Amino acid sequence: LQTQFLHVGSGSDGTEDSDSSAEREQTNSSESDGNIPKRTRLTRASLRLSQSSQGKLAGHHNESPPLTPTGNAPSSESELDISSPNASHDESLAKDPALRDSDKDLSHRPKRRRCHETYNFNMKCPTPGCNSLGHLTGKHERHFAVSGCPLYHNLSADECKVKATTREKHEEEAKVQEESNRHATRHQTPTSRQTRYKEQVTEMRKGRNSGLSKEQKEKYMEHRQSHGNTREPLLENITSEYDLELFRKAQARASEDLERLRIQGQITEGSNMIKTILFGRYELDTWYHSPYPEEYARLGRLYVCEFCLKYMKSQTILRRHMAKCVWKHPPGDEVYRKGAISVFEVDGKKNKIYCQNLCLLAKLFLDHKTLYYDVEPFLFYVMTEADNTGCHLVGYFSKEKNSFLNYNVSCILTMPQYMRQGYGKMLIDFSYLLSKVEEKVGSPERPLSDLGLISYRSYWKEVLLRYMYNFQGKEISIKEISQETAVNPVDIVSTLQSLQMLKYWKGKHLVLKRQDLIDEWKSKETKRGSNNKTIDPSSLKWTPPKGT
Repeated sequence: LQTQFLHVGSGSDGTEDSDSSAEREQTNSSESDGNIPKRTRLTRASLRLSQSSQGKLAGHHNESPPLTPTGNAPSSESELDISSPNASHDESLAKDPALRDSDKDLSHRPKRRRCHETYNFNMKCPTPGCNSLGHLTGKHERHFAVSGCPLYHNLSADECKVKATTREKHEEEAKVQEESNRHATRHQTPTSRQTRYKEQVTEMRKGRNSGLSKEQKEKYMEHRQSHGNTREPLLENITSEYDLELFRKAQARASEDLERLRIQGQITEGSNMIKTILFGRYELDTWYHSPYPEEYARLGRLYVCEFCLKYMKSQTILRRHMAKCVWKHPPGDEVYRKGAISVFEVDGKKNKIYCQNLCLLAKLFLDHKTLYYDVEPFLFYVMTEADNTGCHLVGYFSKEKNSFLNYNVSCILTMPQYMRQGYGKMLIDFSYLLSKVEEKVGSPERPLSDLGLISYRSYWKEVLLRYMYNFQGKEISIKEISQETAVNPVDIVSTLQSLQMLKYWKGKHLVLKRQDLIDEWKSKETKRGSNNKTIDPSSLKWTPPKGT
């Protein structure tokens, strides 16, 4: 390994109560004279109606706003109507002294449960043959969704509890190890414990079966024919035990996140979560919950126009809309074009409805996203790929018009059908190109999603290795790298540390030029050749906006 030490420069929702809906009694307009039992029955029904209306208001105060008459996301909160449908009934109940007095007889009755709690007791897991007991995480006594069903995952409730105990023990050991490594940040080389663990993982992966035997294949086929899509396929012997355990951990963590969202009322056991969307010629499975209006979310399947991003309930409505839709590209100014790739700058203030629909669409595939309707302070840079039918949405990133911390990206997304094709790196490169034109140093807004962090780490690594490959001097400055690449110095240092290229030696920080990493990057760059998945600065036609 050829190394060279370079000195671092000094500039471094709840559902309706079933009891209340079932027990609403329609009374005659003419009341019988002085019949006390009938008066009492009327009062109990009124009490149920009153409590049901209160429960609805309490359970739906975070609900997404309904559609406006235009069929898009609402443009302001002033369009919402949160008045109680039973307000007049409650007022009449309070004014009638006879009804008020008879209510005192019911004071001994217990309080009703909240809407979502009643829903939990009435719901049942959709998996055939499941009694809703146990949970995949091993931390809950009951489950109501397939994601937490042990039977669906071919496990029992006791097995889930045992696996949960084992995972907690491993997590505690990992925390202790991480705490011990935190006090030795200057030592970038792997510890002996980490080296042994890596060797064990390598051996376990070498020992996995190359293929399934005939008996195993017959067993798997019989399981599939017996249960179909109501059970998870058998996964044993398909890969190594280590990789299978990693997959099980990821499943349990995802199930725990869904359970947390359900308890918070953001989703209701998957009944109000959009499962798939029809977007252009693609049918996409969603990853996360997005706050579309309830009348659309409860359908489970959404139809979205790929040009104007309006969402519809059926394929017939979508087909009629596409016959009349005049949009073939995003609104706003086209600031970049090279070949079939274009980037449009869309102002959230001028094209509010489009940007709101774009945020709702993006939330289906992003976990850490909270912006849905307040889009006016942002600019959206939408990347498209053109053909003879129009400009198809590839991805986008949003950017604050006036960022106090010089964030050049607030939210970034590549559509699932275009992932792992280089478009994400193009979006990141384009955001840094804008920062260079603005003569600023940029950085993405935190926290980054898991996929976002992987994409940015890959981009920063490529930028630094390219800079090292072209660098011919003896002393290197983090500040100079930052000014030339527009990458924040903090991101540069963290990337160098992850590549084990930053050392602390004799009271000084040194950058280690690892020639093996540079040669590996150069060989990949040569194999990749000249393709269209790069941003050409000469194709940018853009001037920084002047305030807002």
